[in-house]
Formats: sequence, C-alpha cells, structure tokens
Amino acid sequence: MAILGVIAAVLLLDCLIWIFDRGLPNYEQLENYEPPIISRIFSGEGELIDEFAKERRLFSPIEEIPPLVKTAFISAEDKNFYFHKGYDPIGIAKAFLDAVRGGRLRGASTITQQVMKNFLLGSERSIERKLKELILAYKLERTLDKDEILELYLNQIFLGRNSYGVTAAAQTYFNKSLDELAVEEAAYLAALPKAPSRYHPLFARAEAVERRNFVITEMIENGYLSSEEGRAAKDAELRTVLSGDFDSFRSGLPGRDYFTDEIRRQLSDSFGEDEFFSGGLTIRATVDAELQAAAVSALRDGLVSYDMERSSIWHGTGLSLDPELLESEQQWRGSLANANIPRDIAGWMPAVVLKKTTAGVLLGIEGREVDGEDIIDDSDVAWVSHRANSDGGIERVRGIADIVNVGDIVLVSESRAEGSAGQNWSLRQIPRIQGAFVAMDANTGRVLAMQGGFSYEESVFNRATQARRQPGSSFKPFVYAAALDSGYTPATIVIDAPIEFETPEGLWQPKNSGKDFLGPVPIRKGIEQSRNLMTIRLAHDVGMETVASYAENFGIYEAMDPFLANSLGSQETTLLKMVSGYAMFANGGERVLPTLVDRVQDRWGKTVYMHDTRFCLDCGEPLLIKGSVPQILAYRTRVIDAITAYQITSMMKGVVERGTASRSVRLEAPVAGKTGTTNESRDAWFIGFSPDIVAGCYMGFDEPRTLGRHAYGSNLCGPVFSSFMEAVIGKYGSAEFKVPDGGIFVEINRFTGEPMHSGADRETSDSVIAEYFRFGSEPEPGELKVVDGGFVMGSDLKVYNPEEEEEQVEAVLATDGTSATGIDDGGATPSETDEPSSFGALSSGGLY
Repeated sequence: MAILGVIAAVLLLDCLIWIFDRGLPNYEQLENYEPPIISRIFSGEGELIDEFAKERRLFSPIEEIPPLVKTAFISAEDKNFYFHKGYDPIGIAKAFLDAVRGGRLRGASTITQQVMKNFLLGSERSIERKLKELILAYKLERTLDKDEILELYLNQIFLGRNSYGVTAAAQTYFNKSLDELAVEEAAYLAALPKAPSRYHPLFARAEAVERRNFVITEMIENGYLSSEEGRAAKDAELRTVLSGDFDSFRSGLPGRDYFTDEIRRQLSDSFGEDEFFSGGLTIRATVDAELQAAAVSALRDGLVSYDMERSSIWHGTGLSLDPELLESEQQWRGSLANANIPRDIAGWMPAVVLKKTTAGVLLGIEGREVDGEDIIDDSDVAWVSHRANSDGGIERVRGIADIVNVGDIVLVSESRAEGSAGQNWSLRQIPRIQGAFVAMDANTGRVLAMQGGFSYEESVFNRATQARRQPGSSFKPFVYAAALDSGYTPATIVIDAPIEFETPEGLWQPKNSGKDFLGPVPIRKGIEQSRNLMTIRLAHDVGMETVASYAENFGIYEAMDPFLANSLGSQETTLLKMVSGYAMFANGGERVLPTLVDRVQDRWGKTVYMHDTRFCLDCGEPLLIKGSVPQILAYRTRVIDAITAYQITSMMKGVVERGTASRSVRLEAPVAGKTGTTNESRDAWFIGFSPDIVAGCYMGFDEPRTLGRHAYGSNLCGPVFSSFMEAVIGKYGSAEFKVPDGGIFVEINRFTGEPMHSGADRETSDSVIAEYFRFGSEPEPGELKVVDGGFVMGSDLKVYNPEEEEEQVEAVLATDGTSATGIDDGGATPSETDEPSSFGALSSGGLY
C-alpha cells in the first residue's frame, strides 16, 4: 500500500506540474547571471582602500571554487545533485504526504530548486510555490549543466553577516580565500544555508559545531573524505573571525574616510545607487596615500592647536561607565570596546578613568595592559581653564581631578604634552571647531587629498564638499583676474581710501581689516595686503556683472549674485570649488574639473568612465628621439589669459613673501596663495599652490560663530597649508612658476607703480619689484593710471562718463591727456548695458 501511495503521489505531482506550467517566471534569464556584487575602490598604487555593497558578494566562477567547498555543500544540501533531474520525487512525495496529514510543510528541496527559490520565487511556504519551484528546476536542468547551476547556487546563497556566496563568507568568517579553507571550515560554511543565525559561532557554538560535524559525516559517507580526515576535522576547534581567532578582513583595509565616502556620493549620483552598490564596479581613486595622511595630520594639528590655545574648555566625550563596571577588568574592557567613540584618529586611543590618585588619574587604555603607570597629571592639562557642565555652562578647573571623573571615557595619545612631568599619555578631546582640507593636481584636477572634518567616525559631514561658507578675501583674486584680463596692468593705481554707498538698507561704509588707508597704490597691494576698499573700487569699475561671469567661469558659483559686497567673498561656496578655481591660476588659466576618480570599470573590466581624455600622439611608438618627451594633446577651455594667470600668481606670491601670510607660510620653495577671513572672524581660509599642486584649508564652527579675536585665515589655516606643503615638497620637490610667452618684465616701484630708472639700486631697494606686462602695456615714465571708483577700465569696455551718474567722481588724468585708464576713448559714450554695480544686500558687512 505504501508503494501504491507513493506512485499515486508521483502521478498527482505530474498532473499538478501540467496545471502550473503556465505563467511561470522566465528561468532563461539565469543563463546571463549578473549577481549583485561588491564595488571596490583602489588607490592609484592599486591598493584596495574601500568597498561598498548592499549584499557583500564576491563572484567566483565554478572552476575557481575548490572541490572541497563544492562537495561540502553538496553533502549538506543535496547529495544526489549530480544524478537527479532537478528534483527528488521520493523526497517531495514524503513532504507532500506530511503536509496533507496536517504536518509542517518541510524541505526536500534540491540545490536546483533552491536556485529557483532564491532567484525567482521567494521563500513563501506553500504547495503552489513548491510546485512552481519544481517545474522551474526541471526546466533549468535542461538549459544549464550541473556546474553552471552549482555556480549560481554557491555565488547567490546567503550565509549570514551580510555575506552572499561562498567567497565573501570565507572572508567574513575566516579571512581566507576559498583555496585556503580547511575541511572543518568548509564544512562550517556548508552548515549555514539552513539558518545562519542558528549556527552563530559565538552565541550558538554548540549548535554550530553539531551542524558542522553533521556535514563532515555526510562528506565521509558520500566518499569525499576518509574516516581519518573526517575525524580530525570533527576534533578541530571552531575558530572564526567572530570568535576573535582571526583578524577581520576589514582590518587590512584603511578605515572609511571622507575621500571614499565622497566617491560613494558622487558615483551613486552618476551611476545610480543600485549600480554603485551592486554593479561590481572597480574604481581607481586619485588619492595619494602619503599626501592624504599629511593633509589629515596637518588639519588635525591645526584644529587641536586652536582648541588648546584659544578655547581652553574641556568638554570630553560625554561618555562614562558605571563605577561598578570598573571592579572587573573584563567588564570595563568589554564596555569600553562597545563605546561609540571615534577610533580613526591616528595615535589616539579610547581609555577609561579607573581612579584618582595623588599623582593624577589612572587610566585603563584600550588594547594596553593595566600596569599602574598610565597616569595623567596636572601638568598635562595646564591648557584647560574651564570645564563644560551638564547645564550648558562652564566652570573653572584647577587640575586633572576637576576635569575628569572616575568612569569617564576619554581619548588619550602617547605624545607627551609640553612640560609634562614624565607620564607618556596626554588627555585629548575632539575640538568643537571643525575644518576641511583639499589638495589637487593643478594640471589635471585630480584630487590628491581630502579631509572633510576632524574625524569621519565622529562626523560624516564633509565640509570640503557639503559645507557652503563665505570665502572672504580668498575670493579677491578672481576680482583682480577680471580686471587684469580687461586691460588693467600691474602698474594700475587704485585708491585705498574711505568709500560709502547708499543702499536699500542704508549707508554702507566698508572698511579695511586694519581700519587704515594706503592712498593711491599699485594693484598688487590690494592682493598682498588684502585691501577691501581697493577691491570694492576695482569691482565697481570693472562691473560686478563681469566679476560674476568670471567667478562662474572659474566654477566658484553656478550663479553669482552681482552685488558689490560679493566682491569681498560674501556669497557662500565650498572649499573644493575654491581650490579648483585656484588650480586655474596655477596651470596658466586653463579649466580643470575636479575629480576623485581616475577611471571606473564595470564587472567585466570595460572602462565606463575615464577622467583623463588627453591624447598621446606618439605613446605607441617603440622608440622616441633621445631627449624628447611624449606629445600630449589636451583640449581644454581657457578661462583667463595665460599672462593674467601669471600676474595673479605673482601677486599671490607676494602674499606669502611680504603680505598677510608672510609670518605663517614659510617654505623653501616658490608658493603663492591668499588668506581669507569673513566678517566677525566666523570663517578662516587659506588657499595656495606650487606650480603643480594647489591646496586649501577652511576652519570654522558648524553653526557659524566668531572664532575669537585675532583669528584669521593667516594664523589658523596658514600653518596647516605650510605643514602640508612641506610633505609635498619632500615627495615631489619644487619648481619655479612658468612664465608665459607674450610679455616682458619691467622693474617698477611697488609703492608708486612708476617704472624704475636705470640708475636705481636694484639690489638693495625694497621698493623695486619686477612685474610682468603684456607687450605694449608696459608703463612709461611719468604715466599714471588711477582707479578711484566708477570707471570702466577695460580695453574692450567703454570709458566711464561721469555725467551718467548724479554723484560725479573726480578723474585723475594721465600726463598725455587721456582718461585715467591711459586709453583714449575717442569720444565714445557708455553702452546701454554698462550699468553701475548693484550693491545688493550688504548686511554681511565688511569681509577681509
């Protein structure tokens, strides 16, 4: 009777197959299997630096999967895999009879059926789904061979811990490749498909070992292992990454940082999130590991310096442990390990205050044995004058005992504080002030370093790309570039004197930072000494519409409001955009687009994005003429004239040599740059460059507030830039800025703009400077070109007509009778489009 029942069940099954054969999913799509796989980011040197995935899967072709792994899964899941036609009739009949009798619908699925379930049908428990699974399995077996089906299964199966497929699981549980797995390790992986959480190697160890040993027994019975091999595998301890027996595969990767996360943001936008997280992209990043480390170190040092020298308030981590936990080292270490505290700060380690002593406070430091000598005393915290309390106020402190309490979780570093009395640990805290740093190849736009804050683990907000802040005086070079491109010269005189404007909000009286006035001085002085009033006059003369168009062409803004206050950098932008703009000064005036990625390849190795589109004319030649170099064609847009770019660069060299950054940026190499500080010292900037690399620093609070008295871009960001550039020079050396063709150097008096006569003492006179002029624009002795506001001073712009405005401005005439620009207007009248600059909203006040 039992045999008849089975026969009847099989006949019924055949009937049901015929009924459900219609409306099934298209199984043929599995012939072109493209599973979701990890996208990986590599450095320029080919080192893996990060990976992203919704399902962590590493695809392995079946021929690369060792027999040990294949036979382990076949023994655990489907020992007749190579012999059936997609389903096991007897097993299914038994499962069906159990269901008819009211029992729980159980498995009996073959590997082929599991493939159908995982790919096409889902995990619903029903007879209908089982029948569809069976039909599809049967059809798939007629389409793909056994190895192709096994390849699908072993790459798709979920094995816990966000690991999909055997290759990713081998990394997750053992930090090994498939061919490195021992018998007991392969058997453990094969034990997981039924329920990975049920066989957790730490929290369900007994069940995990029992299931692993069952798989080993099946492997012996199926002839894949000898009894001796099986016995040794069963006796082996279950050792995994989760149990702490092996390092995690991620321990070999750098921690996620602002650079790779910015790549994620940009490529998710360009390719779509699904393709980025599941498309198996291979991404070659532009990051230079050495310069990235230098940028991180320089910025952190600058932020810590501000915190210790200007803030002096201890706020700590805000975390603490119950004092009862301190009685057991195992307990406090476990709690400290689980504390949500940044661990990506080089040289800083989490610690807990174990007790206070007469010598100071005793620390328990993560990863270090307690030896009774890890003490911090009062001399280490002499920089702390106040402590933030729980009600939002501050209270005065007089030593380490007032600053921390027993159980407080703190950060410490091994770098001994200056003046400390022998201990080798210093108390640290993450500053409230934040900042960002970006470095870029000026000729290609390749971002070499990017740090978007003090610690990525503490705050993932990238202040280099996401924080929009007023650039202050670091914007001024773009105003001067617009002027020099429009016919002004380095000898042009601009009046540095009080100026005022009637605005919709009342009288605007911008001022210089030092509240002083220099009178009539050459245009260079406005850059070197960051003169607000000179810049405003120049912007008014050129026209803010012209200035705005230049700023947009440089990529500083998508749309700049043509308000006069914006000539002082009051419109917000990002550090990355500012650094990109400065790169165009450094490279001679050609547009470059910033990129964090050199190229992207899809899962098949096809390049789907490449940043560098230049063409090499003779790179394919077997030999080059001795002394020659490859000829590279680059099709790039010119943003400003090359001579203008050099003139601005020369003026910004003066900022470093004798201007606002002369005390903070001191390097044994040619560099140029510009400081920037906004109204009320809310934001501090310095952006500078060598002939090849441009770098910029920003500092400020996330919720803007004053940085305090005497806080400027020069003394906050200048040292950060200087420290970074020392690393650049150490690695790449230095070079002089290239002088473009089409001009001539003329020695002039840098205070008056007058050409120097032949008898001047050029060796000792501090007033002599060699300026570069376009041929035909060099000054003649006795010639005076003056800007005092309201003049349109461009070779291609109309000369200002004072009768067009109610308030006339006195013009200073040159000795030859032409207008103050030195250009004969020929009786021309202003164009209808040449309107006075708009003053706009000036509530931001003066910036410098």
